[in-house]
Amino acid sequence: MGILEVKNLKLFVEDNQILNDISLNLEKNKIYAIVGPNGAGKSSLAFAIMGLDGYNQYRGDIIFKGKSINNISVSERAERGITLAWQEPARFEGLTVKKFIESAAAEKSDETAKTALEKVGMDPDEYINRAVDNGLSGGERKKVELASILAMEPELVLLDEPDSGIDVASLDRLFEGIKFLKEKGATVVLITHSATAHKQAEYAYLMCQGTIIDEGPIDEIGKYFEESCIPCDHKNAPEQKEGVDIGEGRTVVQSSKD
Repeated sequence: MGILEVKNLKLFVEDNQILNDISLNLEKNKIYAIVGPNGAGKSSLAFAIMGLDGYNQYRGDIIFKGKSINNISVSERAERGITLAWQEPARFEGLTVKKFIESAAAEKSDETAKTALEKVGMDPDEYINRAVDNGLSGGERKKVELASILAMEPELVLLDEPDSGIDVASLDRLFEGIKFLKEKGATVVLITHSATAHKQAEYAYLMCQGTIIDEGPIDEIGKYFEESCIPCDHKNAPEQKEGVDIGEGRTVVQSSKD
């Protein structure tokens, strides 16, 4: 069953075309990855789906649970079950971790906050009364933000670079939290250029220069993402070597960069 459909989405920011005729269809209760180099338009696509200021004057259609959400606000989209976690998590001076998690939780209780923290690998006794401010590292704030999403129980979760700033020891718990979202019935979209993060998905879309240039199961798209790149003039395109046939009539170009 489809939960989100994007049809022929075009986005211009200050007369620059950021998204070019994007179409995709996401099924309920699956984990997706949108991958590609920096500047490909991945985050802009997430911002448009969320309806953020500066990204809501797009052309095309965004359909959530069978209804167009083009003309509704960010808060209304959130009320319908869409949420976005930023690459750089927010700071809230004076607001405790407990209050932050409870603010949007489906069930507001100490137990909800504690369970959510445990799911992302944070000791509730250590963190629940801490402030969501500079006293927490960027990685800790990112895990607190994911804990708040777990407690929120949304239907569509957009995670912008979810593993950015997370130490290696915490990654497994972070990914467990993402899988728990799926277990609770959510559709999760990982916006990433990380090979580690994209492997958590089941299906991927490959973006470059504001266009989806390929899609498929994660192991198939991983051939592009981890080892090679389709030739293009993107400013972040890797140095290229001789083309390699990967089957089914498709050729990619090996990268000389890691």
